[in-house]
Amino acid sequence: MNPCWNDAQRTGEPFFLGGREIGPGRSPFVIAEIGVNHDGSFDKARDLVHAARDAGADAAKFQMFDAAMLMSRDAVLAAYQRERGARDPREMLSALALSADELGRLAEECVKVGVVPIVTVFSQPLFEMARAQPWHAFKTASPDLVNLPLLRAAASQGKPLIVSTGAATRDEVAQAAEWLADVRQLAFLQCTSSYPARDDMAAIGAMHEIRALTGRIVGYSDHTASLDTGALAVAAGGAILEKHLTYDRSASGPDHAASLDPAQFAGYVALARRAARMVGGFTKELQDVERDVRAVSRQSLVAVRDLPEGHVVTPADLCVKRPGTGICASRFDDVVGRRLARAVEADRVLERADIAWPVAAETGL
Repeated sequence: MNPCWNDAQRTGEPFFLGGREIGPGRSPFVIAEIGVNHDGSFDKARDLVHAARDAGADAAKFQMFDAAMLMSRDAVLAAYQRERGARDPREMLSALALSADELGRLAEECVKVGVVPIVTVFSQPLFEMARAQPWHAFKTASPDLVNLPLLRAAASQGKPLIVSTGAATRDEVAQAAEWLADVRQLAFLQCTSSYPARDDMAAIGAMHEIRALTGRIVGYSDHTASLDTGALAVAAGGAILEKHLTYDRSASGPDHAASLDPAQFAGYVALARRAARMVGGFTKELQDVERDVRAVSRQSLVAVRDLPEGHVVTPADLCVKRPGTGICASRFDDVVGRRLARAVEADRVLERADIAWPVAAETGL
């Protein structure tokens, strides 16, 4: 851990994004990853912003990239991209790119309809354009967890930063956390970089180690094809969920198959929010709704027989019965050997006033 971190950072300090507080015990912040599912069409992208809002997402996220800036001539396609019909990586991305002007207009549309606009910037020089647009937060993609120049640029924007950790080692996660130690509003997302990711590869539990390694808010970037994965991630402590949104899962393109359509996405959000309500906080506390049952079903010390005033209580004088309105059964050893301050009838719970307590012993009974 970075010795300069303060206590709030070590515990994953909540932060605000678009008016929403993000952190453990809060309803999950759900990001609809539109990514390149607009197929390079501004109109489709705008429609997906509205679909994200209607499905209950808190944010819509886009990708800002320039294919020539991102990929060298030696770049190759991932297997899942080849399987979806791509032949050349630069050609594929160029066809899916939106202009900087179009992305800025989409950020404005997000603000207009009430979802938080977030963008992943893939090349350091593009931050100059992104900085002039109304993005509320920046995100870095999993491959850039080790991209020190890009992370420095993202950290310098003065806005919340969300960092994905797919295909990374624990040492790389810890290294990125060190690089970003001075970023106050920061979260890390567990991610499996497979499209779609099988259930047995979802690795939701890795959020726990990421939290331990970084001391920051954690969440889950979901590439599974399931509707309930977000709910499971929330139950495991995820404060942020990211899920791809598409207009049609059967459409051609690299990410559609690992996405949800609008109706499915709405179901995904509903399950995640229900999970958050059921999980509550991450501390064990007595709830008000439990107090009546606690009083009725807990057990007290009860007199086995009629006991006169002044009697010194022995173990044989006591049994344990409901309700829990008298001296708690946990105080058995404290009561044995004490003198009764007044007579107690058989089969009655013992109350504090029944015992001649030393003055110091009365505290907390």
